[in-house]
Amino acid sequence: MAHHNQTAPKLPIPGKRNILITSALPYVNNVPHLGNIIGCVLSADVLARYCRLRGYNVIYICGTDEYGTATETKAMEEKCSPKEICDKYYAIHKQVYEWFDISFDKFGRTSTPEQTEICQAIFKKLLENNWLSENTMQQLYCTKCERFLADRLVEGTCPKESCKYESAKGDQCENCGDMLNPTDLINPRCKVCQTTPQIRDTRHLFLELPLLKDKLVEYIDKTSVAGGWSQNAISTTSGWIKDLKERCITRDLKWGVPVPHADFKDKVFYVWFDAPIGYISITACYTPDWEKWWKNPENVELYQFMGKDNIPFHTVMFPSTLIGTGENWTMMKTISVTEYLNYEAGKFSKSKGIGVFGNDVKQTNIPIEVWRYYLLTNRPEVSDTLFTWSDLQAKLNNELLSNLGNFINRVLSFIAKPTGQGYGSIIPDAPGAESHLLTKTLAEQVGKYVEQYVEAMEKVKLKQGLKLAMGISSEGNAYLQESQFWKLYKEDQPSCSIVMKTAVGLVHILACLLEPFMPSFTVEVFKQLNLPQQEQLSLSDEKGEIDRARRLWEIVPAGHKIGEPKPLFEELKPERVDELRDKYAGSQAERAEAEAAKIAEQVKKTKISDGKKQRPSKSAAEANKSKAAAEPEISITRLDIRVGKILKAQKHPDADSLYVEEIDVGEAQPRTVVSGLVKYIPLEEMQERMVCVLCNLKPATMRGIKSQAMVLAASNSDHTKVELVEPPKSATVGERVTFPGFEGEPDDVLNPKKKVWETLQVDLHTDANLVACYKDIPLTTSAGVCTASSICNGSIR
Repeated sequence: MAHHNQTAPKLPIPGKRNILITSALPYVNNVPHLGNIIGCVLSADVLARYCRLRGYNVIYICGTDEYGTATETKAMEEKCSPKEICDKYYAIHKQVYEWFDISFDKFGRTSTPEQTEICQAIFKKLLENNWLSENTMQQLYCTKCERFLADRLVEGTCPKESCKYESAKGDQCENCGDMLNPTDLINPRCKVCQTTPQIRDTRHLFLELPLLKDKLVEYIDKTSVAGGWSQNAISTTSGWIKDLKERCITRDLKWGVPVPHADFKDKVFYVWFDAPIGYISITACYTPDWEKWWKNPENVELYQFMGKDNIPFHTVMFPSTLIGTGENWTMMKTISVTEYLNYEAGKFSKSKGIGVFGNDVKQTNIPIEVWRYYLLTNRPEVSDTLFTWSDLQAKLNNELLSNLGNFINRVLSFIAKPTGQGYGSIIPDAPGAESHLLTKTLAEQVGKYVEQYVEAMEKVKLKQGLKLAMGISSEGNAYLQESQFWKLYKEDQPSCSIVMKTAVGLVHILACLLEPFMPSFTVEVFKQLNLPQQEQLSLSDEKGEIDRARRLWEIVPAGHKIGEPKPLFEELKPERVDELRDKYAGSQAERAEAEAAKIAEQVKKTKISDGKKQRPSKSAAEANKSKAAAEPEISITRLDIRVGKILKAQKHPDADSLYVEEIDVGEAQPRTVVSGLVKYIPLEEMQERMVCVLCNLKPATMRGIKSQAMVLAASNSDHTKVELVEPPKSATVGERVTFPGFEGEPDDVLNPKKKVWETLQVDLHTDANLVACYKDIPLTTSAGVCTASSICNGSIR
């Protein structure tokens, strides 16, 4: 995960601007799509990066929302436990956000002891302060499944006359956005078995929102003005306040935070009550001093990001919960809401698999800075916006490549030219720049742009901030054209030096302003400038860096040697756009079916082709040749990697560098494994270790002892340090290590001639967070992901 580098958790600092940023916790039962990413985590990341750029003391908190019906439903679909579902999809979410360069200070999860403790403490305060009531409610009961159906396990027709959407869920219609009760639905049906459920009575606890209305309205009236709430947030909240009703906070489920009340001990908290408390509990996982952030309204500003369907939970429900405790909570100051990002002709939908999903993005080979830029220029701030492949192509080719990339490359390439044609990569001195008319005009214009950029970003107008930064790049291109620097170099060297030194200062400013939006772009620009990003990346008032934009020629010192200029962006060709549009048409399920059909057709053709070559008296050699033609593709699923436990390890009697281990891999007898780990891991540390074991390599005799498997280990770049890849301690010995998104049975024994292991091994590595991965997919067990203890970005073999 692209966590912001730090040695210890940050705490509020008196006298500094302390900002706490959250983005709506993504639900853990599926892969996030681009609409989720721009609506929450990416937008919040831009503000967090901007705040760091400005020198504010900021933390960015997020994590997966793991309790509730949707998780139980997904677990039923995938025939596993809710915890296994959460572990699987938490790892996928983490990988997606890491690839998107999201700089969380903490990306946690809600299924933690901290969540239970804080959630139950808040509940007890509400109970003590008499804001809760008991009531009997009617709930749908499925006689076939023999249980009460949670809201999201019911589907039916929306009762709203102007809607009548036939797949409305029991808690909300995603077509019209209206909040519902399951009993409101016309022709309701159980989502699991499609049976029509019965209405039965069940007792629950309710939060008395009408009794809290006066305190809530006082908070909303004050904060919506001070925090500059968007119009959609204000109007949605007003609609809710007019028709404020008590809301049920408990559910008849097993997977959730248990209700600490004798009469309701068989129930859990409803996800709307429990999930926002996740912001607090994830902060508690980040620092034990979490109350310094969450019970410090005088010194901390809380900014919350979400899609429009989440507004009432953050402006009505969560504030009411906190107000009801009577404690001094840090309440939300600014809410940043997005409308929907639609896909080509329709809506992105996780449940239907429509659109481009986080795990699809990497496979397109379009760089992450392009994806971030496109989503942020298309951020649906005031109305729904549309993702189209042709628009992505236009934004990349016309804005990033022709405007921004062209400006930076022209400047740095000219400076890098050898003396006589350029400056030999050395920044020239530029005396008299402040009186050079064209340069002075540019500097004034850029100074205004930077002030407007800061103003927009402070108001969380992210799209406007990005547009202003790109406007500066356009000014830079116009400046180069008007100066005709290529002529000046031959006719007026002093003026040419002023233009180039100013232009390289402008490159530096652009790298700073665009870092919140495209951090990987900024890394590359500073590399080409040959400047240390940590020292240079700042836009602080205290250091006078805003004013510096009006003295561009002073930013990069004369005599500094730049690095090697390279093009920053590549053109996206029309034929590639057509390929991508076709590839991501329909739903994920339909795409998977099409891919399976394609593979089946290829296999069929192979068989037909083989058949034509067959003769009645086919020799064994020909048969093997025919079989080889249908050799399955080399996929990670062909490896049989299992969780193992070393029962005993000892030195090899005939080889000083080898250990001989007896490893339990879930079979009747342990396997004997020979490993070359003596010089890296002491013998005592090899005993009773949980390990990842590749079980389907062809057995090999090593110095007289047959090795029946291989233990996976991570090594650093020069192979001076080696560590075991370890599954979680609670993983089941013998279970298969999986790769989310890849399905298939392993080979019985890998054919050494086909080099299956050797081909796949090059993509096995540990990432920056020590997680063992195949490409960007974590090695996953039922108890979580496999890791190394200290080697990051190492190879696994």
